Formats: sequence, C-alpha cells, structure tokens
Amino acid sequence: MTFTSSSFSSRFLTPSLLALTLFLGACQTTSDFNPLYDGPDRNARVNEAVDGLIVGHRLMAAGEYELALSEYEHAAVRRGFSADVLSAMGSAQLRLGRVGEAERLLRRAVEKDDRFAAAWNNLGIALVSQGELKEAENTFKLAFALTNGRSDEIKENLIKTMEKIEENAYTEANNKEFDLVRRGNGRYLLLHTPGETGKDQE
Repeated sequence: MTFTSSSFSSRFLTPSLLALTLFLGACQTTSDFNPLYDGPDRNARVNEAVDGLIVGHRLMAAGEYELALSEYEHAAVRRGFSADVLSAMGSAQLRLGRVGEAERLLRRAVEKDDRFAAAWNNLGIALVSQGELKEAENTFKLAFALTNGRSDEIKENLIKTMEKIEENAYTEANNKEFDLVRRGNGRYLLLHTPGETGKDQE
C-alpha cells in the first residue's frame, strides 16, 4: 500500500520503527520545529561504529551538521541511496538551512519507504520553512499516524503548523479589509478634489 501526504492508512509502524530520537541544534529556519532522526545504536559493535551512517548520527547529535553530511555521503557510497541514507542527508541539509535540497532528499526518502515517519516529519519542516503550510500539515498528519499517535514531537509540529495556518488566514482577512478601506478612501478623496466640483455627482 502506498501512502501520500494527503491520505492516511490504518496500518502503522512496527514498534522497532517507533524508536525516534529528537536531536537538538540551532538552525534559524527550523528552530521552532522538532526534526527527528534514528539515533546511533549504543550497542553497535566496533566494526559497525565506523559506518558513515552511525558516525553521522553522532555528529548530528553533537551539532556538527556539515561533518555529519560528509559522513552520510560516504555511507551513500558504501550502502547506496537507501531511504535511511537519503533521510539522514536531508535532515543534515535541513539543519544547515539548505531547505530546497533537504526537501528533494526527503521526498526521495519517503518514495523509497513511505512508512518512514521521521522522514515525513522532517519533510514537513522543510515545507513549513518554504511557506507550504497546507502540504506540511498533511505531511505531519501522516507522520503522526505512522507513529500511531505516539510521537509528541510530531504532534507539536502539527499543532504549530495548524496555528500558523490560522494566523495566516486571520492576517489575510484583515489585509483584505484594509485594502477595501483604502480603495474606498481613495474614491472618496478623488470625488472631492478641490476645484473639481460636480465630479462627485458622476
């Protein structure tokens, strides 16, 4: 079954895929939202520790996003462009403020694995950063459904996006009212321009 950002499925992730770890870092375009990633395996064997994906996750947790991206690119050479690698690269680009590139990579990730909740969540953040609020809302809803409603981070992102949509609708309504008032005043002033008596009757 294929998921899209505008439709849900009643089937959700297995418990092992629900282990999503929140990482923190300073990124101006995403500071209000909660990116997710699959954190490093604390029980990884020594030979696994050199894997670019694991090293990259640890660098992300440390706030070293450029170095993390480099490790993810190395992982892509060894592993191929799997959903995990694409999502990791997209998340690093998101933290670096390269939102367009992040969106492209995250879309590729969810195309390969349409049940990848963390990738959907981070795609939602990329969309919010570009003002695509409605699509972001649907994306967060899908991500939240894929975690069976168990992710507080995704829930918070969804709520913030819905609030932004409401704020924009309110602002747009006020701006339209303001424009109407200005046009009304403009017509009134034109009709009563000094020295042009009689034109107000036209």
